[in-house]
Amino acid sequence: MSGRRMALAALSALAATTVFTVPAGATVFEQGISVHPEAHIAKDGAVTLSGTYHCEQASPVGAMQIKATVEQDGSRLSIGAGEVVCDGTEREWVAHAPAFVRGSVHPGHATVTGELQEIHLSPNLMPRSVATVAQDTQDVEVHEER
Repeated sequence: MSGRRMALAALSALAATTVFTVPAGATVFEQGISVHPEAHIAKDGAVTLSGTYHCEQASPVGAMQIKATVEQDGSRLSIGAGEVVCDGTEREWVAHAPAFVRGSVHPGHATVTGELQEIHLSPNLMPRSVATVAQDTQDVEVHEER
């Protein structure tokens, strides 16, 4: 292999390593997510997490989703947020867990992680893999609505 080809191969490998080692909290391809500093428990016991996100159109063989996870006192509850619209605009996301799946979430301190995920579909439109493209983790205060 010529010296020029070897240098180009080394540069390409370095660039690929740099692209694929983006920290989990960073945004990728102009996509991002944030978590609001408060979560709520409704009178009926349902848990609500929220934040904002922005993303570009998913690949033609993919779809986008938001997964929110609340961690409190050693237990975890993961729930999905509604429809994700990827048009580059910053939008609100809200994730609700009905009372019967709320687990042990209670008023007080908790940690919430919001993940913007791209679902890669196979040619028959079945999910093939899920990749987190943006993530945010925040300490939040869970309030009970009165």
